[in-house]
Amino acid sequence: MATTAALSDRSTKTVTREDGSGTPGRDPQQLWLNHQQPQSQAQSQAQPRARRGRKPAFSREAITTAAVALADAEGLEAVTMRRVAAQVGAGVMSLYSYAPDKDTLLELMVDHVSGELTPSAALTGDWRTDLKTIAHLQRANMLRHPWLPTALSTRRSLGPNTLAFLEHALTALRPTGLDGAAKLEVFAQLTAFVAGHVTHELTQAAAAGSPDRAAAEARYLATVAADGHHPELAEALSAPARPLTPEATFTRFLNRLIDGLGTD
Repeated sequence: MATTAALSDRSTKTVTREDGSGTPGRDPQQLWLNHQQPQSQAQSQAQPRARRGRKPAFSREAITTAAVALADAEGLEAVTMRRVAAQVGAGVMSLYSYAPDKDTLLELMVDHVSGELTPSAALTGDWRTDLKTIAHLQRANMLRHPWLPTALSTRRSLGPNTLAFLEHALTALRPTGLDGAAKLEVFAQLTAFVAGHVTHELTQAAAAGSPDRAAAEARYLATVAADGHHPELAEALSAPARPLTPEATFTRFLNRLIDGLGTD
């Protein structure tokens, strides 16, 4: 789940710590590549010998998993370094060597859940069909993690899981003959559509708990449609009803988007 802007060159950005101060974000290479590379012998010799004692009972993976669980249960607002530290049984300060600020932690969380975007079948070669499958995968992932659309609304670097899914999407778009920039734009457009739709879907689901409000809105629209000043609305409301399940609605909207995409 990437945006074209996320692919632009950047080395630092302004982030907000829990104390409200702006700090430079971590370089993507440091975050995703250097973390995975073992130290060379020279680097090991240059580093001071670690103190003996019990090794930490947590890792970057454990911290990220705890943060995702908090966000799933209580929303992004619940994800603070203090709460995450309590979840993994660590001191707050010890977490900063793994994630120096909340924005970096969000980077880790987004890429962590992107690891769930594993296609269950091979690409068909029909790029529209394959893009629809990709969109359904994204929607399911965002519904599992309702905080994800919000987290994706800001520019993020591309971790290994996100890159793997992006590579899959670009491969699906190969039959279009579009150039690289256009393929990235199509994927960004698709991701933005899914994120926006899921946000609306979740909002509607929350509002569904108030049947009185829904009934009042229906009566209001019926009254407006009958006043003679809104003929187009009256015609639209008189049309045969369509399936209103969330899945059916998403599929209709998605089909209109992808079936209308061109390859020029």
